[in-house]
Amino acid sequence: MKIAKLFIAGLALAGLTAAASAGTLDEITKRGELRVAVQTQGPPFSLVGANGERTGSSVELAELMAKEMGVKVTFLDYDWDGLIPALLSGKADLLVADMTPTLARGMKVAFTTPYMYTGSTVFTKADSKFKTTEDCKAKGTKIAVLLGATGEKEAKNAFPDADIKSYKGGGPLLLDAVNNGQADCGVNDVSAVTGQSTAYPAGTFTIMPELLSKEPLAFATRYDEPDLLVWMNLFLNQVSIDGRLQKNLDYWVNSDAWKKDH
Repeated sequence: MKIAKLFIAGLALAGLTAAASAGTLDEITKRGELRVAVQTQGPPFSLVGANGERTGSSVELAELMAKEMGVKVTFLDYDWDGLIPALLSGKADLLVADMTPTLARGMKVAFTTPYMYTGSTVFTKADSKFKTTEDCKAKGTKIAVLLGATGEKEAKNAFPDADIKSYKGGGPLLLDAVNNGQADCGVNDVSAVTGQSTAYPAGTFTIMPELLSKEPLAFATRYDEPDLLVWMNLFLNQVSIDGRLQKNLDYWVNSDAWKKDH
């Protein structure tokens, strides 16, 4: 009788262990779909191309993830401040964007190891009286930033006497604000500014050479998805070793070659 009870208890424990080991990767495999939260318009990391296709540096890396998993990918579009809520609500399995893994964000979501480094920069219209970053420190200077982005915090620290104007949406809104005279200067990730400014005639903007910071960029998932986080880090390590990551960054981030194709 004791042996039978021990056998039954062992089966129950084995069942609990198997249930506990069934994680997000199993769920993704069973549904055959990887759900990815991306920024609605944030070139060169995420954008809608001329033919209506969702593309960009982060988008292509997510497509590679899905391919390696053997599943299809579904992209869920959000404004910048909607990305983390979409992930936390379970609508998305992971988040891919040009997001800095700050300590504050790390209290909510689990970040991968960085896949590249960048920093925030200041930009103005080419014919503006604001010629340097120092000029933008003048009291009352209107500076456009993205709501919830790292640049918002950095602008407040770097320009304490300025009038910080926060915009809900993507980086192109900041370029529009500066170009239309709604703001004197803009602050955003230098990779985003460089890529997004190509939508305007050459010479429209002046991008300051100084960076307000040097920051890593990373992807994110939830803390209750440890298996997915481990796999994402393994993926980033693999594509870094085999050259696919560098090829992606050289095309999308380190040049404007993508512009003629999309």
